[in-house]
Amino acid sequence: MSHSLNRDPQTDILPPPEEISLRLQQTQEAFDSVASDYDGPRGNNLLIQEMRAEMWRWLDATFSAPAHLLDLGCGTGLDAVRMAQTGHRITATDWSGRMVERTWERAVSEGVADRVRTLAVGSHELHRIAGDAAFDGAYSNLGPLNCIPDLTAVSSECARLIKPGGTLVFSVIGRICPWEIAYYMYKRQWARARVRFARGTIAVGMNRRTVWTRYYRPREFYRAFERDFTLAGFRGLCLFAPPPYLTWMRQRHPLVYQRLWRVDRLCSGWPLLRNMGDHFLVVMRRRSPESRKPE
Repeated sequence: MSHSLNRDPQTDILPPPEEISLRLQQTQEAFDSVASDYDGPRGNNLLIQEMRAEMWRWLDATFSAPAHLLDLGCGTGLDAVRMAQTGHRITATDWSGRMVERTWERAVSEGVADRVRTLAVGSHELHRIAGDAAFDGAYSNLGPLNCIPDLTAVSSECARLIKPGGTLVFSVIGRICPWEIAYYMYKRQWARARVRFARGTIAVGMNRRTVWTRYYRPREFYRAFERDFTLAGFRGLCLFAPPPYLTWMRQRHPLVYQRLWRVDRLCSGWPLLRNMGDHFLVVMRRRSPESRKPE
């Protein structure tokens, strides 16, 4: 995505609304197109499930049931249903209407429809959700917020929706992924190895369609939220453990793979290392009104 959808770092100006609208529509269409089989080869990818399980450990450590939580970019509802099964009430949102349908179907089939509410609402349009301070916290898993044109608007709406002291737990696609750099350099795909270092938003292909994505470093991501949220902590995810597209690592070297995950959990929160990884996990807490930073 070579044309920035986020504020330009020098001009602080968003591109024209029609450009933003077109790219959001293209991203929506891409995810709609894969919703029906998203839990096939993709959903069964054990490396992705390891990443999801790591997120669940963080969510369990952060939120005590019963909490009312907002799921930003719910996909097919694997996270929403699992959190509902642990006793939480979930409002699951996604820009893809087809993904939201899959989430509701999953909630019904798993017997938690009474604890899951679904809304076809993108994270860029949270103003459509009524109820100030209605939620104890929010989470977003595996990068939906990388597709949002203006994170400061997300922050403002989260500040409205989340109670003071409430928590955000986000898994975001990172800018510095050593595995990806090494993999594509080995394959001599130099342009692909540089993709995450693009300054703005770039086009990523999915199912012959386009997903507009922006990559972040943790503190770069946090800057959009710092007016209303304090930074509680962050860590890399899949820094030592291989990212999801390297499934052959787990298949051919299962013991090495498990050891790499142990190292990942042990070391990816260390200074410097926590800035790297296929994704990063970031935790932020809602400031009280009196401690809100001035604009």
